[in-house]
Amino acid sequence: MTDNNNSHPAQCQCRPEGDTILVTVGGDWRLGAVLPAPAGYATVLASQPGARLVIRGDNLGGWDTALIAFLAKLIETGEGGPREFDSTGLPKGAQGLLRLAFAVGERAGARKADTRSGLLVRLGNWGLEAADRMGDGLAFLGSATLAFSRLLKGQARYQKSELMLLIQDTGANAFGIVSLISFLVGMILAFVGAVQLAQFGAGIYVANLVGLAMAREMGPMMTAIIMAGRTGAAFAAQLGTMRVNEEIDALSSMGLDPMEFLVVPRMVALMVMMPLLALYADVLGMLGGMVVGVGMLDLSVFEYVEQTRRSVSLAQINIGLVKAVIFGVLVAVAGCLRGMQCGNSSQAVGLAATSAVVTSIVLIIVTDGLFAVILNVLGL
Repeated sequence: MTDNNNSHPAQCQCRPEGDTILVTVGGDWRLGAVLPAPAGYATVLASQPGARLVIRGDNLGGWDTALIAFLAKLIETGEGGPREFDSTGLPKGAQGLLRLAFAVGERAGARKADTRSGLLVRLGNWGLEAADRMGDGLAFLGSATLAFSRLLKGQARYQKSELMLLIQDTGANAFGIVSLISFLVGMILAFVGAVQLAQFGAGIYVANLVGLAMAREMGPMMTAIIMAGRTGAAFAAQLGTMRVNEEIDALSSMGLDPMEFLVVPRMVALMVMMPLLALYADVLGMLGGMVVGVGMLDLSVFEYVEQTRRSVSLAQINIGLVKAVIFGVLVAVAGCLRGMQCGNSSQAVGLAATSAVVTSIVLIIVTDGLFAVILNVLGL
């Protein structure tokens, strides 16, 4: 490539000459320098759409690939593909690079086309994808149900030691975060209720509010949301990593059903521990409410406990425990489903964990709403 010590601005002139267009370039053409824009010559090139370009390098100084890129843009300007060109007026190096740029035709589909579809098309595609995902989820749930039935018959093959570890991880290891969140939720409920009920001299009913809310709704639901973020994401990451490492395929090749060996123990662990965690959350939430009731409303501990005992019946607690079992199944199924659907990369593992949490929380909220409607119809 030619190089001059003295720098001169890059220049280009395009003018028609008969049935050709003469392109004359001069000055220094360097990357990073201020260069003419190819679009500025579109009018001249459009005046003769099929004209052949004759390129000359009069007074051309230093140059690099910036010159080649500029000339390639000029040659491509117009319809019907690149124009014919004569580059004999350029230095030999520039001639070779310019011929090389057009030696192989552009691969079909190399340029990204604007494929943005209309609103109805996008809605239709979204609906089809949602139906496919729902079908995959139902198929996975069916397979998990069959595997669980084999467990009840004593025919499932799994590791009992792993089940014990899962029970410990989903139970005792989760006491800390469940204790903190439940206690604070109970305090918040009591504080909000105390501010309103104290205006009517009915502060004693804060115990009713906190007791019923924790036993029926907040205890099992907050525990389930905590377990979705803590355990559901862990299940998805574990199974997703096994998918990436082809461990799940190895289990299948050994004659072991991944549903029995991996999914069922996680379902059982959450089904067993979720009611216990929910009951524990109920107690911690009521203690949090008692702290606010005793501290803000001047209630005695005996009064608060007695009012809670009268308002919270065994039926209310049982409703919360039933919810907790179902929420545990949903968290386990969502986590294992996203883990089994994981792709073959580390990024896919992260997406699977995120999707597991989102899916679990959505299923928990929707199911709790269905419970509210069903219990209202039954008068419970």
